[in-house]
Amino acid sequence: MTDFVSILSRLNWKSALDILIVACMFFFLFKLIQGTHAVPLLRGLVVVTVVIMVITNVFELTAFSWLTRNSLPALLVAIPVIFQPELRRVLERLGRTTGFLAVFRPTEASLEETVRTVAAACARMSLVRHGALIVFEREDMLQDIIDMGVPIDGEVSEELLLTLFFPKTALHDGAIIIRGNRVAAASCVLPLSTASQEDRNLGTRHRAALGMTENSDAIVVVVSEETGIISITNAGQILRGLDELGVTREVTAVFRPHYEDQWSRWLNRLRQIGQRG
Repeated sequence: MTDFVSILSRLNWKSALDILIVACMFFFLFKLIQGTHAVPLLRGLVVVTVVIMVITNVFELTAFSWLTRNSLPALLVAIPVIFQPELRRVLERLGRTTGFLAVFRPTEASLEETVRTVAAACARMSLVRHGALIVFEREDMLQDIIDMGVPIDGEVSEELLLTLFFPKTALHDGAIIIRGNRVAAASCVLPLSTASQEDRNLGTRHRAALGMTENSDAIVVVVSEETGIISITNAGQILRGLDELGVTREVTAVFRPHYEDQWSRWLNRLRQIGQRG
């Protein structure tokens, strides 16, 4: 208790600012890696560190302490290698300018119209078993993937999507990238997921969709050529068996800012309280 009071007595506005800056850095770091493979890796690293500290301090093992101290430099080199995708993602976000993104960010009405158009096209392709792979670009820019595809720069429409994914066309075997309310490119090659999936029946399209969302914040809609099932992948997770309404609802929910969802729930709660009163 005395130590705590002593610490508080030395606390001034500079110390408070210092603590706030460090807390904000950790908050944004955890926010950036949320939903990525870095989370279980970081959790495992923390567990291993705690175990090593407990063993070293409790049992006072000389040889083990020497080994851990000399392994620290190698660990510092290994961490950037292990977390390379996440570090690259953080640097890309830090280097992104808001004004540049505003050019491609659709309005809410335009976004809803685009999502409805994509959902309707996916429903029609599902009926005739035409495979499709549609990527919605969000905050993470996908210019490197767009550059590898065939430039389209056309407004999203059912006719355009049905034509691009018609099996007899040259561009059907690949993904399209939607930026804002326009199809930026077609026949794009996506990175395949390297994570082990419980469902071994997932084909190349679904693995590509998962890989895309593991390496970016994009959301991907997939139509299976074999079964006609419509799926959505986001943050390395897959949601299968959706219909036209489900695709519209799920994609719009991902794009909608989180604070809007909280605001809506709060308003609904107030309405329920008012109705009860």
